[in-house]
Amino acid sequence: MAEILQKDGTWTFDGDTIRIVPGRERGVHVLRQTLGELAVPLQAVAGISYEPGRRHGRLRLRLRDGADPLLQAARGRLPDTADPYRLTVESDRAGVAEYFVDEVRNALLLEQVPDGPSGRYLLPGPTLPLSVGAGDGTVTFDGEWVRLAWNWMTEEGKKSAGPQALALAEVRSVEWLPSAGLENGYLRFVVLREPTKAPPKHDPHAIELYGFKKDLLMAMVAAAVLARIPHPAGAGAGAPTVLPPLAKAPAALAGPAPAPAEPAPAAASDHDALLRRLRELGELHQAGILTEEEFTAAKQAVLKRF
Repeated sequence: MAEILQKDGTWTFDGDTIRIVPGRERGVHVLRQTLGELAVPLQAVAGISYEPGRRHGRLRLRLRDGADPLLQAARGRLPDTADPYRLTVESDRAGVAEYFVDEVRNALLLEQVPDGPSGRYLLPGPTLPLSVGAGDGTVTFDGEWVRLAWNWMTEEGKKSAGPQALALAEVRSVEWLPSAGLENGYLRFVVLREPTKAPPKHDPHAIELYGFKKDLLMAMVAAAVLARIPHPAGAGAGAPTVLPPLAKAPAALAGPAPAPAEPAPAAASDHDALLRRLRELGELHQAGILTEEEFTAAKQAVLKRF
């Protein structure tokens, strides 16, 4: 098992799942802390990288398009500080971060995980029930109903429509846009009946956002709803199917059998790669980059692949 512990959070990888636990330090963004622990199946991962820096580096996990409802809702608009798939790494743990990257990349290669778009959500979305107050209202979602209630900042005409209750079956899509500069953001529920293109300030199916820190929590609500309506790729309605850990395909489903002489070079190549990995681990341990416990755990993980 590969593991990296930092003030910013803890990432572990057991060969099938990357578990991400946010740190509890004051500087950790409220969105990451509210999301809590995330379990990312290997088949949802498109890639991983480590970006070194003078004082600290960054570990970044890249997911397949369409695999995560949160990233689907955010569409690349989450700031780095709020991104749950980014970890700040102290410079003295750079070797551990690079080892973590190698372990995930080797697993992606050995399991032949595609890096293209996913036709269904592979992560379940935020935990329910969920209630967030920001901007001109509060939105609550229990898995069946989206409820919107207004506050003193709500425009009078919109407030006069009263609290809104939308059945999940009515929701066609969800739009989340963070505020930028002088432009306010919004969370909007596009419904099958009474669709509206009114500005969020006047739309009874939208929360207007003013640029405060908790506005980003509205992306969680968007993700929770998206996870339970038809996937944009057309995979079908209902709760997402979270796949079990990857398993080897049965021989009968693997396609035509290769010629007897062909598997040997691939097997030898994998064997050589694992031997090189063991040598690298030994060097990292001797250099003091890996602790005794980290070296032992890493070595056992490599030996299991022989």
